[in-house]
Amino acid sequence: MGRVTARRRVIRIRDGAVGARPDTLVTEEPMEIRLNGKPLAVTMRTPGDDFALAAGFLVSEGVLAGADEIANIVYCAGATDDGSNTYNVVDVRLAPGVPVPDITLERNVYTTSSCGLCGKASLDAVRTTARHALSDGPAPMRLEPALLASLPDRLREAQRVFDRTGGLHAAALFTADGELLDVREDVGRHNAVDKLVGRALQQGMLPLAGSVLLVSGRASFELAQKAVMAGIPVLAAVSAPSSLAVDLAAETGLTLVGFLRGASMNVYAGEQRIVLEETQPAAG
Repeated sequence: MGRVTARRRVIRIRDGAVGARPDTLVTEEPMEIRLNGKPLAVTMRTPGDDFALAAGFLVSEGVLAGADEIANIVYCAGATDDGSNTYNVVDVRLAPGVPVPDITLERNVYTTSSCGLCGKASLDAVRTTARHALSDGPAPMRLEPALLASLPDRLREAQRVFDRTGGLHAAALFTADGELLDVREDVGRHNAVDKLVGRALQQGMLPLAGSVLLVSGRASFELAQKAVMAGIPVLAAVSAPSSLAVDLAAETGLTLVGFLRGASMNVYAGEQRIVLEETQPAAG
């Protein structure tokens, strides 16, 4: 869409010197997701890959499992009083025969760029039923810690917009051999993952067996759930996981790695997929 960044005037103070200059910022705009014409959710996102974002969101909500379940995805014209197309309203039309979920107030969601899904009625309402089993692929996954340690630098090198703004999260998909399959950026970490999963769905790649999802921030419950819903067996994050993310990983068989920085990392669940040469005794 060409609206990934915006320019704004800023007062810059450096070593006591004051000056005015334009600054490049990441764009944040609302996007409404409709399902068969009915409003479903509003998310604050960085414009771009909007159709993939909508598709990935519906994968995480358990609505979609394959590209053949989508009839089409379109921007909705006439979303404003003057009838213009803002490119901020996306309608996903399901293919004939695909069941339409009951969209109630409890399932209607509002998302923000910082916290993801908000206002769910309860934890049970957040949990969705996975339509893909977690699979290592044709052979059991055995990931070397050194390979995992190399992934954050590769993700950083692929973040094109971050270099210009410093204000974007990123999510990347790797093979078990460390091959970079795709990377997406967004002002919201959950949106970056949805864009990644949505693109994979559009390309007929779901479930993403034998793959590794790397996120640039923390590993929340929501991101762990998105990995499970897409059939991704390994989630790695450069920052901390939440307690619920760890619980969900243990419950579903997801391998969860946190604090992936340099040669250091913590494995919170699914350690059978990580090559552990030595086991250090617990302190105390």
